[in-house]
Amino acid sequence: MPRAAPYDRDSTLDAAMSLFWDKGYHATSLKDLEAALGMKPGSIYAAFKSKENLYLLALDRYFDNSRSLFRTLIAQADSPLAGLAAHLRGFSRLSEADAARQACMLTKSLVDTRSTDPAIAERSRQHLKAMRREICQAFRAAIRQGQLPADADPERLAHRYQANVTALRLELHQGTDQAELRALAEDMAREVEALA
Repeated sequence: MPRAAPYDRDSTLDAAMSLFWDKGYHATSLKDLEAALGMKPGSIYAAFKSKENLYLLALDRYFDNSRSLFRTLIAQADSPLAGLAAHLRGFSRLSEADAARQACMLTKSLVDTRSTDPAIAERSRQHLKAMRREICQAFRAAIRQGQLPADADPERLAHRYQANVTALRLELHQGTDQAELRALAEDMAREVEALA
């Protein structure tokens, strides 16, 4: 009996993340996973234990990637507020082929599984809160650098900012006209810059 070909865990998780992000947890079948991962059902279960566990790992991968990109953008910017504004503008510059033009995987997962799969919904909620903490840290850095007044509320600012990102991602997901999207992102970015 021939042995199954070894799989690359990173590329397999990337493929699972892309599939789940596009179709969602419930709409993704085992056949979909077989085709996307190039693995037989037995191999999928041997490697990842269950569809739910594979989805949780894909969510973790999405979060880690998103957080890393955000941290890099903030670190490379001239200032925290400039980085936050650039992040908002960046959504309007995504190419037509970019997977990030759809709604956030964490948000989609929370909506999709809130009443059916509590473990997935909770993991999504945890990651969304962790991203808000990342945003909050950027606002705290802006306070330390004197860009914002000392009495500014970084948690409230982070909450509002995350809501704006969610709104932009939803507009992308719906296929909003590029000019409208650019204007919306610009308005949001200027609001952040005007905080200084």
